[in-house]
Amino acid sequence: QVRLQESGGGSAQPGGSLRLSCAASGFIHRTNCMAWFRQAPGKEREAVAWINSGGFTDVVDSAKGRFTISRENGRNILYLDMNSAKPEDTAMYYCAAGRETWCTTDSADYIAWGRGTQVTVSS
Repeated sequence: QVRLQESGGGSAQPGGSLRLSCAASGFIHRTNCMAWFRQAPGKEREAVAWINSGGFTDVVDSAKGRFTISRENGRNILYLDMNSAKPEDTAMYYCAAGRETWCTTDSADYIAWGRGTQVTVSS
């Protein structure tokens, strides 16, 4: 059973930075896609950033140039570095493990989820 545990959420001022971490335990193949999703109140869950086993990464357009996803395979840790934070980044952020080696933005393609960590950006 795969378990994912997020940490690092909290409050930031606009323009500030946060680093989210996700520790994975249990059986998870290191070639699986890993991703960060977020969900704001009244909105659908959306993929924010994803990374495959080859290290290929991508980020949702609204976060390009501001967010960076990375993974530390030896320790099974996934990171999301959030810079130049905006109020619209406020949401619950979830770590997810994909079913396949390639990444998609469809939450149905992810087989394990963390409980989430809240990020609030306000002045």
